Amino acid sequence: MDKVVASAAEAVADIGSGASLAVGGFGLSGIPTVLLEALLETGADDLTVVSNNCGTDGHGLGLLLAAHRIRRVVASYVGENKEFARQYLAGELHVELTPQGTLAEKLRAGGAGIGAFYTPTGVGTQVADGGLPWRYAPDGSVALASEPKEVRVIGGRQMVLEESITTDFALVRAAVADRAGNAVFHAAARNFNPPAATAGRTTVLEAERVVEVGELDPDAVHLPGIFVQRVVALTPEQAADKGIEKRTVRTRGEES
Repeated sequence: MDKVVASAAEAVADIGSGASLAVGGFGLSGIPTVLLEALLETGADDLTVVSNNCGTDGHGLGLLLAAHRIRRVVASYVGENKEFARQYLAGELHVELTPQGTLAEKLRAGGAGIGAFYTPTGVGTQVADGGLPWRYAPDGSVALASEPKEVRVIGGRQMVLEESITTDFALVRAAVADRAGNAVFHAAARNFNPPAATAGRTTVLEAERVVEVGELDPDAVHLPGIFVQRVVALTPEQAADKGIEKRTVRTRGEES
């Protein structure tokens, strides 16, 4: 089945206001920049986003955030984005901070059809006990806080119950994909893209290179095409346009 669509705009055209999205990437590594820019152009708002982080100012999900298109964020890291902090502290944004490994497992479990799981991560903290500020009031008080979660002893250890996550759509980026949606990710871009892809009921994948079915070694495939509904082939210029969060250099000849 050929899942390649003509453009990113066509691929995200049915993502409407109020939709929930799982978005792949880690920092600015492996984020679906072209799909996010296309989504920005649709005007869809009131979005719920599940992602490791919410981009940076002017990049990735940060574009949607700056345009006030995002209502709720489930993430594990919110640094490098001043507008994110401003909206959160001003009471304009609902934020559910989640331990990084727990967030990855919430997405993976959702994609695997598992409703919930127990983990020791967060026991004895506000993650389990409740009280994490999800939304502030304009005066700085907490308008909405997290509820306590179930905790039980399993194998002699306290474990907190975490519900899995599924979303209406998933937006991800691969290094290589075939026309059936089988995909290979590069290095750190593999962290959150595969679980995000499996958690979305409709998954849209942008690929830096698209090959014919049969060209990928089956043993090299990180994400089976069964989880992908649409593939967008990037131009060489789009594939090469990759942001760097913090550029660090040293003087030529300086010892490392």
